[in-house]
Amino acid sequence: MDLKKTLDNLIEISSLAGSEILDVYNGNINVTLKDDLSPLTDADRRSNEVIVNKLNDLYPQIPILSEEGKKIEYKDRQKWNVFWLIDPLDGTKEFIKRNGEFTVNIALIENGIPIAGVVYAPTKDTFWYGAKDVGSYMKKNSLDPESISVRDVNSETVKIVSSRSHPSPKLQAYLNKFENHEIVNMGSSLKICLVADGSAHIYPRLGPTMEWDSGAGHAVLKYAGGFLTDTTTNEELVYNKENLLNPDFICYGSAIKKKYEVL
Repeated sequence: MDLKKTLDNLIEISSLAGSEILDVYNGNINVTLKDDLSPLTDADRRSNEVIVNKLNDLYPQIPILSEEGKKIEYKDRQKWNVFWLIDPLDGTKEFIKRNGEFTVNIALIENGIPIAGVVYAPTKDTFWYGAKDVGSYMKKNSLDPESISVRDVNSETVKIVSSRSHPSPKLQAYLNKFENHEIVNMGSSLKICLVADGSAHIYPRLGPTMEWDSGAGHAVLKYAGGFLTDTTTNEELVYNKENLLNPDFICYGSAIKKKYEVL
């Protein structure tokens, strides 16, 4: 598979999905609750429909695991060597609050590891994307894409990304590792992208997430020279587990790992 061409397709698909989301965002947002009591909107459904239909048209042989279609038995999923992992609207709480910090996430997973991914922020009209042997990029509006990479530690102040909707005592204890730090609050998978593009140094996710929350951002970070590490194994986070709940993980670059005990 030509991953550069794949990224072009994913950018186009995520843009179409983003248009559906913005159509709802700019009107009346009707919220229902899923079985786990998390919120669901028409934007989630409409975005999911666009992404699934387009991926099925272009790549009919590749199965799809989506937050909105997650009830696929592990006995079926475990045979998948390659699959799409999508979150049609990551940051539904941010969407409902209308703070703009929500994204469309599409990742291609091969043997448990992301090999391509796109994160699109519709209100910012900004894409972060990356793939194996291609590198990672950020594209704003209609400007040319910029190559991105994780940031060196060239000051005493460490920029640490924190969830706007999910602060925790566990995070507060983790922050004690760093004498001088600045908190950057952000919603959705944008937090991973901020580490990937050098806007921040580290993102400790010490709370529950699902595989579709991290897959696309993981790809962007990985091919920007960064790491997304499972804190229970100290190895790279893997996907298509029997339990789709992620363990705690840390996103960072090699420079900060050398300077601080990040894990």
